Amino acid sequence: MFHPGEQIVQRRAGLTVGGWGSAGVGASIPQVAADFLARQRLLVIVAADETGAAWAGALTGPPGFVTAPDDRTVIADRLPGAGDPLDGLFRTERPVGVLAIDPATRRRMRVNGHARDDGGRLVIRTEQVYSNCPKYIQTRDATDEALPERGPAQVTGELTAEQQRRIAAADTFFIGTYAQGLGADASHRGGNPGFVTVTGSRTLTWPDYAGNAMYMTLGNLELEPRCGLLFLGWDDGHALHLTGRARVDWDPERAASVPGAQRLIDFEVDQAIEVSGAIPQRWSFGGYSRFNPA
Repeated sequence: MFHPGEQIVQRRAGLTVGGWGSAGVGASIPQVAADFLARQRLLVIVAADETGAAWAGALTGPPGFVTAPDDRTVIADRLPGAGDPLDGLFRTERPVGVLAIDPATRRRMRVNGHARDDGGRLVIRTEQVYSNCPKYIQTRDATDEALPERGPAQVTGELTAEQQRRIAAADTFFIGTYAQGLGADASHRGGNPGFVTVTGSRTLTWPDYAGNAMYMTLGNLELEPRCGLLFLGWDDGHALHLTGRARVDWDPERAASVPGAQRLIDFEVDQAIEVSGAIPQRWSFGGYSRFNPA
């Protein structure tokens, strides 16, 4: 099935190649992808809750905590932890977007499908499996340094001053989108620190840089503006989950004011959940992507 949102965005962006986008993505997991999954320590997962709010969260573990026992199944041997907005959602099977990312090698792949809780494991039946280019990924290595244990969740309706500071200093975040009947999707966004602008206690803006022109994120947003953002504290293990609504601004004059931007995305926060100790180990910084605009 062709994704109507992707087609609308592709036309606006001037893309004339027919059949490009999620409709051309296969459901099977090739062996090279299964091997990649088995080496990963970090998954970003995305789903919508019963109210339709979209959330992005993280699953972490040692290499081997994710497996692909056959060419249509991915299993993570754990579920979202306490305080994570995705905690408990998979008792009922629902659409899920998954991003497996290895910052050390700048490799990533996406797995979209349906997921359910199977005795404390997250079992995903795949519908879309594909790899992405390494653009805008900053290198990081997982260390053996353990961070403090998971703490309670802090829930607010707007960003605190410290959360605003974290976002303004971030070089990476993850975005989760979905469209009714078309599934969920998890994606990475990266740039030099400051590429996300905090414009208020409930508003953010970031640039949309040149990518693979599939426009899976923007295509979902065209049909459903509700989305979730995840900012990870690579040094301290904090996870900041935001849910809200995003709007794509196609004004070329506004985009021209931001280096490298093809368009800008404005996001309004509905709710913020911060969990300390959400990821258990420190990730050491390596270097910025050479693709990051100045």
